[in-house]
Amino acid sequence: MPEFIDDATFGDYFRDFRYTAWRLETRRGYASDRAGKRYAQFLNGERLGIEPSAWSDNIRVQVRQGKRIERVRLVDNPPTQGQLFLLASAVNNIAAGEDIRNMWRGDAEKLGLPAVDFWLFDSCRGLVLHFDDADEYLGSELVEDPTRIAGYCQVRDAAWHHAIRREQFLEQVRSHE
Repeated sequence: MPEFIDDATFGDYFRDFRYTAWRLETRRGYASDRAGKRYAQFLNGERLGIEPSAWSDNIRVQVRQGKRIERVRLVDNPPTQGQLFLLASAVNNIAAGEDIRNMWRGDAEKLGLPAVDFWLFDSCRGLVLHFDDADEYLGSELVEDPTRIAGYCQVRDAAWHHAIRREQFLEQVRSHE
């Protein structure tokens, strides 16, 4: 079992990085999303707009300092309901300054990308996010081993090269419906 960080320190990683925070999201859904008010709104067919949050506030602060916050989300074909929610709700993070891109899971598998959710900070520190089979968050494992970090950097570079911006990806999703 990996050793998890104290969840009280999780937010510190998103304030203390110097240049880049990058994430790979591989799950088909997240229990925390399904438990939220915005998910219920999404299921009711409501359009998800910009909603203030501590996360968005921090993204704005970091981006104003010249830092980049980026992520690539893997999406099944057809997308799961959780993935469609993430596509719809991404407008909030994007408006705050985060660059969110998407790629089809099949393309990620062809590239040999792992099915591991992680954050990579400044290409020297990582947080591997662990979940159970019900998509419940279990904790984050701090990774500073240079060999593992180099592997995450390679994953980031491959995923970022092949992922596309949300609007382009939504066009592809619609064309597959």
